[in-house]
Amino acid sequence: MHEATSNHANIAIKSSFKMQIIMFSLFLLLLSTQSFTTSGSTSTTDRFIQCLNNRSDPSFPITGEIYTPGNSSFPFVLQNYIRNLRFNETTTPKPFLIITAKHVSHIQAAVVCGKENRLLMKTRSGGHDYEGLSYLTNTNQPFFVVDMFNLRSIDVDLEDETAWVQAGATLGEVYYRIAEKSNKHGFPAGVCPTVGVGGHFSGGGYGNLMRKYGLSVDNIIDAEIVDVNGKILDREDMGEDLFWAITGGGGVSFGVVLAYEIKLVRVPEVVTVFTVERTEEQNLSTIAERWVQVADKLDNNLFLRMTFSVMNNTSVQRTVRAIFPTLYLGNKTNLIRLMNRDFPELGLRESDCTEMSWIESVLYYAGFPSGTPTTTLLSRTPQRLNPFKIKSDYVQNPISKQDFEFIFERMKELENQMLAFNPYGGRMSEISEFEKPFPHRAGNIAKIQYEVNWDDLSDAAENRYLNFTRLMYDYMTPFVSNNPREAFLNYRDLDIGINSHGPNAYNEGMVYGHKYFKATNYQRLAMVKTRVDPDNFFRNEQSIPTLSS
Repeated sequence: MHEATSNHANIAIKSSFKMQIIMFSLFLLLLSTQSFTTSGSTSTTDRFIQCLNNRSDPSFPITGEIYTPGNSSFPFVLQNYIRNLRFNETTTPKPFLIITAKHVSHIQAAVVCGKENRLLMKTRSGGHDYEGLSYLTNTNQPFFVVDMFNLRSIDVDLEDETAWVQAGATLGEVYYRIAEKSNKHGFPAGVCPTVGVGGHFSGGGYGNLMRKYGLSVDNIIDAEIVDVNGKILDREDMGEDLFWAITGGGGVSFGVVLAYEIKLVRVPEVVTVFTVERTEEQNLSTIAERWVQVADKLDNNLFLRMTFSVMNNTSVQRTVRAIFPTLYLGNKTNLIRLMNRDFPELGLRESDCTEMSWIESVLYYAGFPSGTPTTTLLSRTPQRLNPFKIKSDYVQNPISKQDFEFIFERMKELENQMLAFNPYGGRMSEISEFEKPFPHRAGNIAKIQYEVNWDDLSDAAENRYLNFTRLMYDYMTPFVSNNPREAFLNYRDLDIGINSHGPNAYNEGMVYGHKYFKATNYQRLAMVKTRVDPDNFFRNEQSIPTLSS
């Protein structure tokens, strides 16, 4: 699954007249960006580049890491880490400059020079941000991108059971480097190996070890960040409030996270996986009802996901199919015993189960065939690139068989709908909602990820599928959290609110901030923001605003 918007992507366009307005607006936006780099503002670009050169470590000159639209490599550098093809169009706003930082002084210079020249900065680690905010903006303000992909060292210390991981590393690289040294250690993070560490860790970090060990942020013990003054701070220097903020509240609101120190977790030498399928014709609604009753109460070593999609049963009939991909931290004998006791409705058989090492299970969940070499995790190229839209929800009360039948009918009315139910409970219920900015802990049965993928690159297709996604989200309203309807920061969704960062920014931020963090954590994040970045240099359409705004 994906773990990564233009103006016209925020509304469902229902008439050709509206389409013309949007396209004209984008045309004006493109002209304004071009004028920044080609006309009277060229001096600003020159001053900015000169500042970068002056402030970078002379032993590591930044000159070769600066790309402007006049550079033949600019399109490749920009597009190489765009993971959602919705944002790889000619009309998508482009940065006037990209810095592919290779040294920490390049980051420091980018922050200081960007601030001095009043420029908008975007930071990109892996590019999987779902709304593309690490490499585009919905405003008409010129912006530049700091790309972190060169800063990806991973230093594993088995004696301390820790590792320092730079923000430009991918999850696959982290998993590989851990397994390279130990078959008894792992780390709780996402299932997609090409996701960048910087965004994933700072926003929470969610994966199939979370019922046993919690989120990535629950296992981070130190960090390094470049603050708004260009200073490098570790946990002791930054203080506990800022450390708290960048372990679940998103790093981009507070600075540029350079690296995290993570605490490795123990995994058995043998784990067990299975992926079974069930359809409506196999009593799926009853199985789904039971899943909601037990998934968060199963053994902490067991993570059992439930994912719905629609398939064509015949040329005229559609049916909903569920896939149950599962990881168990133990052998299959114990897994079968647990499933027969707690979830016999699924009808799991021993032949469904496969024992393997933990690192092999990482490849398994990433969709690679059996026998794939672990070095595949070092690839930074996604297996699939296409336009998509993601939304999220939290389930806090049981969903009945009849309710699931209603959901299945709504899915079949639309196209390409996929709903993934990810179980909570276990360690997640033991951690206070205030321990980290990520508040979705006890009281949640599951998180839902809505995902719609398509291949047609036309605007009409995009509007069609975006509308379908929003309709499905509306249909699910009775079955999910409310007041607020909660959402997951790492599944960023601009539909739930955008901040213009004007005089009403704090209240505008509450619209999405309460969904992502709840009220108390949002207010605390804004307090931290006010202290460390009072002029709101680090900002995007859903960043944390200052209290003074």
